[in-house]
Amino acid sequence: MSSFAQPSAAPFPSVFVSHGAPTLVLETSTGRDFLAGLGHRLGRPSAIMAVSAHWTTRGPAVSGATAPETIHDFYGFPDALYRMRYPAPGAPALADRVAELTGAAIDPAQGLDHGAWVPLMLMYPDADIPVAQLSVMPHRSAADHIALGRRLASLRRDGVLILASGGAVHNLREFRFGGTGTAAWATGFAGWLDRTLEAGDTQALGDWLTASPDARLAHPSDEHFLPLPVAFGAAGPQPRTERLHAGFEHGSLGMHAYAFTSGDDS
Repeated sequence: MSSFAQPSAAPFPSVFVSHGAPTLVLETSTGRDFLAGLGHRLGRPSAIMAVSAHWTTRGPAVSGATAPETIHDFYGFPDALYRMRYPAPGAPALADRVAELTGAAIDPAQGLDHGAWVPLMLMYPDADIPVAQLSVMPHRSAADHIALGRRLASLRRDGVLILASGGAVHNLREFRFGGTGTAAWATGFAGWLDRTLEAGDTQALGDWLTASPDARLAHPSDEHFLPLPVAFGAAGPQPRTERLHAGFEHGSLGMHAYAFTSGDDS
């Protein structure tokens, strides 16, 4: 067993969160409040495997950095945001295990992009839990990402939190900073997602672009959706879903979050 592992009686759920705009850490919002309480709700993991929409690769890649840098991969935001750091230790032993399970390439230099550090800064502000990061692959299907998640399922029994971070609805073309009101296509897709996850419908989730008529409006590109099927897959072949949070911010950003467990968890 790898050195990161701390077997637990009850495996951690795999979790998907919507990280919203980078300014989430500076704002007052229900989405921020939810994430600020989520770490306490979940408890303390032995390590965190973050799956972020903002690291995209051709094949799976995992970060093996011992001290991952805080990446400010955005522009035009308040200076206070660029001064923020999330100095969590890396998790190279976890990266090695993920590489064994998935065939992922280990990147020794990849840091934590804002899809990872923004929610983690709210969830675990002490930055004292080791973190590794896994990429998503926009040229591959959601079904491929479900399969990737299933190869990670054993990590949950080692006390690892698989934290997938993207956006339940993510259409920046419709983004209105501070805007209110939500389009019918956005609520329609969110409703479809709730129903699909509640039913544990692996086929519909894997075929999301054809299964939901609102998919391309909700996600003009795939990368913010793909962390979700990784978390779903990590719960095993018969996942159980708990919706942790729902709501929209800035008009077009769905802030929904879900926890996934297996019927075999005990």
